[in-house]
Amino acid sequence: MTETIIQYIKKEILNDPGTTLTAQDDLLGSGLVDSMGFVRIIAFLEEEYDITIPPTDMVIEHFMNIEAMSNYVAKLKG
Repeated sequence: MTETIIQYIKKEILNDPGTTLTAQDDLLGSGLVDSMGFVRIIAFLEEEYDITIPPTDMVIEHFMNIEAMSNYVAKLKG
């Protein structure tokens, strides 16, 4: 799951598949991902993993980095 999310962000959000990106990189705080990118990532996660992310769960703790996203999605799929 982590690698799938990394590849999506590198290709679709950053438009640079060659970018070095780790599961621990702070996506929001570093400015790598802006608010529109955040919305696109949520839409991708919902479609890719057949989940619904409620607005109340759209908080930085779940989306700060790819590791947090993976953990959150895994919890939802539980």
